[in-house]
Amino acid sequence: MSAPTQSGDAPTARNDRKVRQGYVVSDKMDKTVVVLVRRRTIHKRYGKTVTLSRHYKAHDEHNDVHVGDRVRIAETRPLSKSKRWRVQEVLERAK
Repeated sequence: MSAPTQSGDAPTARNDRKVRQGYVVSDKMDKTVVVLVRRRTIHKRYGKTVTLSRHYKAHDEHNDVHVGDRVRIAETRPLSKSKRWRVQEVLERAK
């Protein structure tokens, strides 16, 4: 077992967070957006490519993300009953 680190050591890095990319489908809530994330996977039995989708509620501190924007979201601590993600960056603005 290693000795505890001193307070003068380099700061410890955060654990790796889950990251997803998707499109904003709703921005009607205050500081919250709903992000649709689609992923493609192979069906176990039939071998066909299947598109799966899921909605995530993500925290948007400055309300600067709007419907149609492509965003990257990152996992975070629970912020409310259903909000466990935050908007990390806007990849593409809606036209």
